[in-house]
Amino acid sequence: QVQLVESGGGLVQAGGSLRLSCAASGRTFSMFTMGWFRQAPGKEREFVSAISYSGGSTYYANSVKGRFTISRDNAKNAVYLQLNNLEPEDTAVYYCAASPLVWAIAAVTTPLSYRYWGQGTQVTVSS
Repeated sequence: QVQLVESGGGLVQAGGSLRLSCAASGRTFSMFTMGWFRQAPGKEREFVSAISYSGGSTYYANSVKGRFTISRDNAKNAVYLQLNNLEPEDTAVYYCAASPLVWAIAAVTTPLSYRYWGQGTQVTVSS
């Protein structure tokens, strides 16, 4: 069982930055692939980024590549998402999620691959 709690969201102007954190409970955190998804009003939940259990592999949606950076600290049971050069289109609720599956791009980009989800943190980018 893994419980996830996101923090770090807020209101920021376009071009600004935020750092999202996801704190995980459970001794097996280091065994999970971790992902970040987001959902804007009226839209489906979409993949943002994922990181392998060791942190050795990462993957990003094209829309955030070069602007967002995912990282994890297994000693602290935490995963992070650094959001730079934010755009109004980045406005959404951001969720972290944990997947027990081995690393595979087709899997880590799919919400159904993730077993545990946080409650989300709101990111609002003003123009």
